[in-house]
Amino acid sequence: MKSIVKYSLLLYAISFLLLPVGYAEKLPKVARAIFTTDIIDREPVDQVLVLNAKTTKVSFFTDLRHFEGQTITHKWVYNNKSESVIKFKVKGPRWRVYSRLDISPIKLGQWSVVVQDESGRSVKASVFRFVDKESEQVILPKSE
Repeated sequence: MKSIVKYSLLLYAISFLLLPVGYAEKLPKVARAIFTTDIIDREPVDQVLVLNAKTTKVSFFTDLRHFEGQTITHKWVYNNKSESVIKFKVKGPRWRVYSRLDISPIKLGQWSVVVQDESGRSVKASVFRFVDKESEQVILPKSE
């Protein structure tokens, strides 16, 4: 029995060696997904973790890889309820898109965006908190 298991593991390992070079690099993935206060030249200017309710506009940026030809969805969620659904047609192997929402200052708490592929499968989710206290705001500088 042990020899069968060893043989199976060896075949499994060899199968990875037989994959074309770069195969994993061509699988669809979300390279970056962040909340930001603004987008300039198709890039986020910062990263929002906690946003004060005095700033009501927030954007969600995604850097998509190898989803060309598909329709990708940003589903904005607050209190387990869908607030907005934005669809994008991906037209290249690297495609940067963003959606923007103007949030009511009374909708404090946890917000999320779920990125879904064409079949409705969730491929990424990100979360930020919307608070009323300015001292709780956390916005990180743009990472290089």
